[in-house]
Amino acid sequence: MRSANTTLPLHKFSLLFFLFSLVFFSPAKAQDNSPYSRYGLGNLFPQMNVTSRGMGGVSAAYSDILSVNYNNPASYAGFQATVEQRSKKVSSARVVLDAGLNITSRKLAEPNTPQSFTASDALFSHIYVGVPIRKNWGMSFGIRPLSRISYNIFRQERLRNSLGGNIDSVVTQYTGTGGSFLPTIGTGFGSDRFRVGANVGYLFGKKEITTRRAFINDSIEYAASNHTTNSNFGSLFFTVGAQSNFYLAKDSSSVLRLGASGNWKQTLNGTQDILRQTYLRNSAGAELQVDSVFQQSDIAGNVIYPASHTVGFIYDHSPGKKTRGFSVGIDYSTTQWNAFRFFGTQDLVQNNWEVRAGVQLTPSYSASRYGQFVNYRFGFFTGQDYINIGNKLPVYGITMGLGLPIRNFSRLSNQYSVLNLGLEYSKRGNDQNKIKEDLFRISLGLNFTDLWFGKRKYD
Repeated sequence: MRSANTTLPLHKFSLLFFLFSLVFFSPAKAQDNSPYSRYGLGNLFPQMNVTSRGMGGVSAAYSDILSVNYNNPASYAGFQATVEQRSKKVSSARVVLDAGLNITSRKLAEPNTPQSFTASDALFSHIYVGVPIRKNWGMSFGIRPLSRISYNIFRQERLRNSLGGNIDSVVTQYTGTGGSFLPTIGTGFGSDRFRVGANVGYLFGKKEITTRRAFINDSIEYAASNHTTNSNFGSLFFTVGAQSNFYLAKDSSSVLRLGASGNWKQTLNGTQDILRQTYLRNSAGAELQVDSVFQQSDIAGNVIYPASHTVGFIYDHSPGKKTRGFSVGIDYSTTQWNAFRFFGTQDLVQNNWEVRAGVQLTPSYSASRYGQFVNYRFGFFTGQDYINIGNKLPVYGITMGLGLPIRNFSRLSNQYSVLNLGLEYSKRGNDQNKIKEDLFRISLGLNFTDLWFGKRKYD
């Protein structure tokens, strides 16, 4: 017998590079407008992959050889690695590329009025690579957004003095841009029954808040005002996780898996630039400074990121010859946003919590038609948002998802790819809040996997 060359084929590197470039560097439509993103770190992104989102966001105990559960690094120990019986060395390992894209439509409405506004955007969700090192030991690296700040609001009003007399009409523009990102690298290891893991990353972001006010007067030209605060922050950031398997059948067909993940309170270093000025606009619309009332750059400060914890379980039942398998899971998560500080200020935030539940149906071993190979997912979530403007913001939603296998045209290839589709409809706020949000999100995920490092043997 002879063994084939075990070096990694160049075309695999080329395909991975192409997929990275397609997802990460492609232009995206981004026209979101959410007033709630003014507070805290902005609107929070879903912190789980597309597979989990279809199940309501269940992730604490989730483990899968075809996706990267970056929300719990202990799951990296579950990546597929085949060990030779004699040498006990890894003969092959299934490497995973997990990338996602979010397409979101957000409707804002003022309670008890017909007024509403709709905005939409398309932004990348995550991109991660999972690599088995040996059996029950894996690693992963990638990047994902944590939050986004995007709003542009105009308000026209008439100013009055302390006696109620008219001063003049003004128009005020409130704008905010920014967000935060978290690139990480992590590892998970353990045994078939218990795993632990940790991620280390660099959490960085910016928040630029601007208020412009101009008088509306036909006879007198007043200089407008510009109040801008630009904040940048970033530091190392750590998350940890654990999972434990309880086998309920001798053939391992039924498994109850418990999981927990989270982070402790951490401090991010940062700087602020503050500008207070008056200005006029030229014929082209550009701002021309009239007077700099106050300006200071590189003011040192920090952001206190709060502790967050998620616990949950999943019951996995393997498919039979003619029956589908299924998974059922529940998560509970909480974040201590009362401890949040942004350059010394608390902002209008509060401790939040969320309960997520979901189910997944997996193909039977005798599946023959394409529809029988599809994974079906359903879920829901409910909780309390971390923004608190006078009244608490309730959050609830429903989800569904599909795992659509992509045909492999090569008989000799060990590649297996899945296009994951997630649909989410959620509501934030009610008639007791100043603004209600209805959100519809389509999540597209590509999970590309291939067996690497394997030796092909021929007679």
